[in-house]
Amino acid sequence: MNSCRGRYFPRPFDIRKLSGYRVTGDRTNYVNLPHVIAMVGLPARGKTYISKKLTHYLNWIGIKTRVFNVGEYRRSATEAYKNHDFFRPDNASAMAIRNKCALDALEDACKWLETEGEVAVYDATNSTRDRRKLIQDFVCERHGFKLFFIESVCFDPSIIEVNIREVKVHSPDYRDSDKEEALRDFIQRIDHYQKAYQTLEEQYEPNFSFMKIFNAGAKVLVHRHEGHIQSRVVYYLMNIHILPRSIYLTRHGESVLNVRGRIGGDGELSDRGWEYTRALAKFIKEQDIPRLRVWTSQLLRTIQTAAGIEAPQERWKALNEIDAGICEEMTYEEIQEKYPEDFAARDQDKFHYRYPRGESYEDLVARLEPVIMELERQENVLVVGHQAVLRCLLAYFLDKNSEELPYLRVPLHTVIKLTPVAYGCEMELFKLDVDAVDTHREKPQVPGELDDKFKFKELKEDLGIEGCEGEKKFFLFDAATKVY
Repeated sequence: MNSCRGRYFPRPFDIRKLSGYRVTGDRTNYVNLPHVIAMVGLPARGKTYISKKLTHYLNWIGIKTRVFNVGEYRRSATEAYKNHDFFRPDNASAMAIRNKCALDALEDACKWLETEGEVAVYDATNSTRDRRKLIQDFVCERHGFKLFFIESVCFDPSIIEVNIREVKVHSPDYRDSDKEEALRDFIQRIDHYQKAYQTLEEQYEPNFSFMKIFNAGAKVLVHRHEGHIQSRVVYYLMNIHILPRSIYLTRHGESVLNVRGRIGGDGELSDRGWEYTRALAKFIKEQDIPRLRVWTSQLLRTIQTAAGIEAPQERWKALNEIDAGICEEMTYEEIQEKYPEDFAARDQDKFHYRYPRGESYEDLVARLEPVIMELERQENVLVVGHQAVLRCLLAYFLDKNSEELPYLRVPLHTVIKLTPVAYGCEMELFKLDVDAVDTHREKPQVPGELDDKFKFKELKEDLGIEGCEGEKKFFLFDAATKVY
């Protein structure tokens, strides 16, 4: 199998590496040996897009991954980009700079894997067999890591044109350039690479592990892949595409349980929640989104929120809100009083904390992995979900770590539009004109502390609201403004 096997010596005293496993909370990812994933392909074939998407995914599932982009090293080593002449194969001085930058990036990737990382994505053209042999010698023979090449091949002119325009708009090389001039220069740069380009082929590189993606996923070829990491990479990349699309996220409309400050449950919408349902349907219709699909959870409040939208709809159990176990339908104040140790423990490590007989955010990420895979296969999708669920989805698309994820702000009655681009993901927020309570709780400075806005018991006592009749009146109480 892969010639990289067996040469890596784990870092001292790291029992997880010695046993071949990486443990994050209660989830275990088999990492075997550190990996370098090296991209291959001409410019404007989606390499940087794939690199960033793959890195977001692996980090999201708990595998420490980082991109090493040779273009960034080149921009740091040279003055402002001038024109395509820098990439001419007969430009000896420029070629020396490019080779040095490529080696510097590869060395930094391997140093990072030696100290803390698990997967390094090496984002460069790597367009000749000599360059790929150099990478194989450096990664496998010198460091004993595993190596997996991913080549993006594209013959479809329409896809290439979309990619060229995407790169032209977002590449740092053309940030202050005239658009048409940038387009001409970039096409000439591609021509320089094509003169020396050599695709991955089994007969010439038979011992390499590699994957070839043709025309944005229309066909996939896998050669000699091995191990858990490479299998997950192949499965993930078989599901993504690089065609333009947007993903819309919104929480359900305000529910009666939101108004009462109670978490979880399967409550119906409040009056303002129903108002948001009508406003959301109007907003989506005005966007005129082609081939839109709508996904909701199986809980009543998301189904009610999507009721007025004219588009195919699907109900996902995986999109149900995080299971709060014994704390379902309790207020934070009640949890603080009844389970003070648990309440403080969740503040100390919210991502890994699991509600008794319930779930943690880490569990939720694992549950949502099939949703992510299917989202990547789709074009335009609207997800009507829940606060914790949408935090996990946002963390995936925006590359947020496990400490940031549980505190991402996802307000009610707001539509979030995500548009994947070559160099990341653009986000737009649309706050619809319907009031709602604020359910967001920031991380407290002292674990177990509770803001006044969540002290419903104290507010009810101040207002003389109690008993069954008091519960009915409390539905009309706005915890954010403290008025009826």
